[in-house]
Amino acid sequence: MAAHDCYHCGLPVADSDDGKFTTVILGQQRDMCCPGCLAVAEAIVDNGLEDYYQFRTEPAQKSDDGILETLDKLKVYDDPSLQEEFVFEEGQNKQIQLTLEGITCAACGWLIEKQLSKVEGIKQVAVNVQERRALVTWSPFQIKLSQILSTLKRIGYIGSPFHPDEHEASYKREQKTFLKKLGLAGIMTMQVMMLMTGLYFDWFGAIELETRQYFYWVALTLTTPVVLYSGSTFYVGAAKALSARTVNMDVPVTLAIFGTYIAGIRSTMLEQGEVYFESICMFIFLLLLSRFLEHRSRHRAAQISANMMQYVPVSATKLMPDGSIAECLAKQLKVDDVVLVKPGETIPIDGLVTEGNAAVDESMLTGEFNPVRKTSKSPVYGGTVCQDGSLTITVTQTLKNALVNQIVRLQASAMASKPKAAQLADNFSRYFVTAVLLISALTYTFWAYNGSDDAFWITISVLVATCPCALGLATPSALTCAMAKLNKQGILLKRADALEQITDIDTIALDKTGTLTQGKFTISNAWYADGVDSDSAFSIARALESRSEHPIAKAFNGGKTPSGNTLHKVSNFTVTPGGGISGEINDTLFSMGSAAFSVHESQQSFIEGCPTANVFLTVKGRIMAAFEVRDSLRDDTQETLDILAKSHTLAVLSGDTQKNVDSLTEPLPISTAKGGLTPEQKYEAVQAMQQTGSKVMMMGDGINDAPVLASADVAIAVGNATDVAKTAADVILLGYQLLSVPELIRTSHQVKQKIRQNIGWSVGYNILILPFAVSGLLSPWMAVVGMSLSSIIVVSNSTRLLGK
Repeated sequence: MAAHDCYHCGLPVADSDDGKFTTVILGQQRDMCCPGCLAVAEAIVDNGLEDYYQFRTEPAQKSDDGILETLDKLKVYDDPSLQEEFVFEEGQNKQIQLTLEGITCAACGWLIEKQLSKVEGIKQVAVNVQERRALVTWSPFQIKLSQILSTLKRIGYIGSPFHPDEHEASYKREQKTFLKKLGLAGIMTMQVMMLMTGLYFDWFGAIELETRQYFYWVALTLTTPVVLYSGSTFYVGAAKALSARTVNMDVPVTLAIFGTYIAGIRSTMLEQGEVYFESICMFIFLLLLSRFLEHRSRHRAAQISANMMQYVPVSATKLMPDGSIAECLAKQLKVDDVVLVKPGETIPIDGLVTEGNAAVDESMLTGEFNPVRKTSKSPVYGGTVCQDGSLTITVTQTLKNALVNQIVRLQASAMASKPKAAQLADNFSRYFVTAVLLISALTYTFWAYNGSDDAFWITISVLVATCPCALGLATPSALTCAMAKLNKQGILLKRADALEQITDIDTIALDKTGTLTQGKFTISNAWYADGVDSDSAFSIARALESRSEHPIAKAFNGGKTPSGNTLHKVSNFTVTPGGGISGEINDTLFSMGSAAFSVHESQQSFIEGCPTANVFLTVKGRIMAAFEVRDSLRDDTQETLDILAKSHTLAVLSGDTQKNVDSLTEPLPISTAKGGLTPEQKYEAVQAMQQTGSKVMMMGDGINDAPVLASADVAIAVGNATDVAKTAADVILLGYQLLSVPELIRTSHQVKQKIRQNIGWSVGYNILILPFAVSGLLSPWMAVVGMSLSSIIVVSNSTRLLGK
C-alpha cells in the first residue's frame, strides 16, 4: 500500500488532507483519507481487534464520511412495527438474519464475530462470509437492534434485514461469476490443448524452431487470462489461509499453477526447456468444474428452503366485518383476520378453517402428495393449495411467523452449524496439505541432488496429483445433498450434525398420545360418583376442557353433550404439563387430569371400580366423575415400528394409565411400555437408558415432552407438534406419516456410507498416485486429469443421494 494511500480502504489521501486524519495502528502512525475511515479504524483499535489489519487480504470498503449522522438514522430499526416483519422471537431473546455489505475477505467475518461477541446482550453471532450473511441473537432487555447495527457500522460494515429474494439474487450473481471463470478456462483449454497436442505428437510435420516458438507464445497468451482470472479463486483462498497462519488445499494448487506458469514463461523467453501450458489450463478448468459442482450441491438445501417462500401468494382475499370482500397484501394480515380461499387458489397464511370443506395439497411442506381433507377447525398453512371447495380461514400466525418462514430460519440455523465429520475432515486436510508440501520439498531435493533435469516437473506432478481437493469435498457435499433430499420429503433438520448422531442410535423412545396415535380422542366410558348429576358433571368437565389445547379436550368439546347444558364461565385456569388442568367455576376449584394429579389417596376405592378410567374430574380432591378416553393408532404405526424394531430397541413412555398403555402396545413390537409417567419421570427414564450406554432417540409432540426431548441424544417432533416440542427437537416431521422416521434413519446411514466412500476414495487415490508422482512416472498433465477426476467422482457420488 502506497505511503499516501488510506491505510483502511486503500484509496489515495489528498495532499490537503495529508496528516489530517491519522491514528496509530500496529505501532505505526497511519494515514486515513476521511473522518469515516478514521472513526472505523479507531473503533477497531479501541476494541483490541488490530489483528484484523494483519489477517485481511484486501482493503476494506471506504467508510461513510457522515458516519455519526448515519448511526442516528439506524434508530428507526427499533420501531416494533418495523421489526414485526423480520425479527423473530427465540424464547426471551430475539433473532435476525442480516445481509452484510462491505465484506471483502475471511478476516471480515472474523472481525465481525469478534466485535459483536464482545457486546453485552448479544447471545450468538454466526457469520457466513461466502453468502455475506449473519445470524444474530440478542436480549432485547440488554441491547437494541439499532445498537447492534451501529456497532457494525463503526467497524465499517452495513447490516440490513435479510430477505430470501435478495439471497437468491446474491447466489445467482455468485454462480454467474463462477460460470464466467469456468467458461473462459474451458474455451482457452480447448485452444491451447489443440495447439500443444499438435506439437507433442508432431501433427504439424517438421516445423522450424521459430514456428514452434511462435506457437509457444500463442499458448502463453491464451493461458495468461486463465491463470490470472479463472484461477484467482484458488489464490484468494490460499492467501486467506496463510494470513490466518494455516494451510488449506488452495496452497499446493496455487504453488503448482504459478510454478508451472512461471517455468513456462522462462522456457518460452529463453527458448529452451519444456512448457506445460495445456496442463495449467486443464488443471484450472477441471478444478473449477469440481468446485462448481460442489458449490451448487452445497447450496441445494438452502435453496430448497429459501425458495419455499415463492409458493406463498403476495395478495389475499380478506373478509371484512361487514361481510364485504377486499384484496390486501398477505404480509399485512394480522391474527384473527378472516380470509377467503377459492378452489384452485393458494392459501396465503397459516390459520384455522372456520367454514368450508376442501382437499388441500400440502406436498410443498410435507413431501406427501396425497391431498389432506380440511374441515372446520382444521389447521392450514400458507403456500399449500386448495384443490376443491372454498375455505374461510381465521388467521393464527402472521406471515413472518408462518410455517414456511420457520422452515427457512431453521434451515439457515442448521446450515450455520458445522458437523463433527466436516470439522475432522477440515483438520485432517490441513495436516494432509502440510504433508504434501513436505513430500514435494523432499522430492525436489532428492531429484535435484541426483542431477535430474526433471526435478522441478516431478515436484509439480506431486503437488497436483496429491492435492486433497476430493477430501475437502467428501463430507460437506454428502451432508448438503442429504439435507436437500430430506427437506423435500418434509423432514426438517435443525442441526446438520444430527444425521451423524442418528447412525449411533440403538434405542427409540416414543410418546404415545399424538405420536403413536392419531390424537383423535373419544369418550368410550364414564363413571359418576353417588349423588352427582351426570349432566352437571359433564357440563363442568366440558367447560374446563374448552380452555385446554390438549388433544384429549376434543373428546369433550366435540363429543355429544346432554341437552340443555351450557358451558360455565371458568376463571383462574391453569395447566400442569403431564398432569392436568384446573379452574374455578362459581368460586369453586375443579381439577381434571390423571389420578396422580387430581385424586386424593382416600378415593382409591372409586378408582378400583373404574380400572380403565384415565381422566378424573375432582373437586377438593373428591372424585365427581371418571372417564375412559381412548385414541386409535395411526394408520402407519404398525408398519413403522415393525421396520424400526429390526435394528432398534423400542420403548413407550406415556402419561396415560399403565392398563391403557399395555392395551395399546400389546400388538406392537415394543420392548418396554411404561405408563402413568410425569414429564420428570419420562426425563429420568431416558437418563437411565443413557447411563447404561444406550444412545436414545426420543419422539414426541406435546408440551410435556419438551424436557425429555431436550435430554435425548436425538429428538424428533412428530406431526402437529407444539411450538415448545419443536424448539426442543433436533428434527421436525412436517407431515403426518411416521414412515418418515425409517426414511430419516435410512438416509443418515446412506450419508455415513457416502462419506466413508468419499474419504476412502480420496485418501486411497492419493496413496496410490503418490509413488508414481514421486518416482517421476507421472507427467503434469496426467496428474491434472487424475486429481480433477477424483474430485468430480466424489461430488457425483454425493449427488446420488438426491435420487435415492
